[in-house]
Amino acid sequence: MDPIDDIFSAMRVHRAIHARIEATAPWGVNFVAGKAARFGLVIEGNCWLEVEGKSDPIPLGAGDCYVILRGTRYSLRDHPGSAVENCYHALRDYDENHVVHLGGGGKATTVVTGWFLYDAISARPLVELMPALIQTRMDAQRSQILQATLQLLALETQQKGLGSQIMISRLADILFIQTIRAHAAKAGAAAGGWLGALCDRRLGPVFRAIHEALDHDWTVDALAAVAGMSRSAFAAHFKEAVGSAPLEYLTHWRMFRAGHLLRKGEQSTAAIAFAVGYESESAFSKTFKRVTGVAPGAWRRTAGEAAQVKIEIDPRADGRPAVAA
Repeated sequence: MDPIDDIFSAMRVHRAIHARIEATAPWGVNFVAGKAARFGLVIEGNCWLEVEGKSDPIPLGAGDCYVILRGTRYSLRDHPGSAVENCYHALRDYDENHVVHLGGGGKATTVVTGWFLYDAISARPLVELMPALIQTRMDAQRSQILQATLQLLALETQQKGLGSQIMISRLADILFIQTIRAHAAKAGAAAGGWLGALCDRRLGPVFRAIHEALDHDWTVDALAAVAGMSRSAFAAHFKEAVGSAPLEYLTHWRMFRAGHLLRKGEQSTAAIAFAVGYESESAFSKTFKRVTGVAPGAWRRTAGEAAQVKIEIDPRADGRPAVAA
């Protein structure tokens, strides 16, 4: 299994909203902090992205895309010196096509932006392993794919029918996967962290081996052999690239997969323990509680409630939510 597949296979989207900002200079929008992941694609013109915690504004042009996974406060504006308006007011009046008009009549810029509220538990690996900000430039083909996906997403959120929830979830996944794929293709191992490590010619096969066979009795020696490195060199390289030791990473993913299986409720705790590489249910339960803070049985009972993350949304006068939560 591809590690990216492993992340997204368990993710669930509770809600997705998007807007197309048709702005003319001067203009600026400040997006408040929240629970949702944020996404943006510049269709036409130029603007500046400022993200809380980043020291310098980031210039964006047509084809540039960004993903902010942790709901961090950020702003978009035509110039770093332009005033910004709170998103709840700036994006309140959108039409039936989710188009918002802003600004003072100068140079035009078009940005498609959206937010996606994920299940807190299933989104944990994405939030923990990916960079807080992913910013990349889409080629023409990928940009068209993203725009088409956003149009489908808009239709599904406006005209819900049979299977709409799974459609919304998978369309949101496509947006993120396309962005992550473009970022990884551009940056490669230089992307840093887990995503960069996936592109490492020696570590990439190790991640695929782990995710394909979590139940295997992996050792550092066995993983080093997959990487074609000595045990000590592999352990040091893995820790430097990922930030955790190889077996620590393995345990993390075993517990995440086990948590997902516990939530599904289709297997016994003993069967799940065996599926993620533990011959003893007691050893598995001890490790699961150490990593997650709760026992498997308590996780199974309470995970559904814990996953229901609520987000406060400033409603429009007509009762519909503002698009910028």
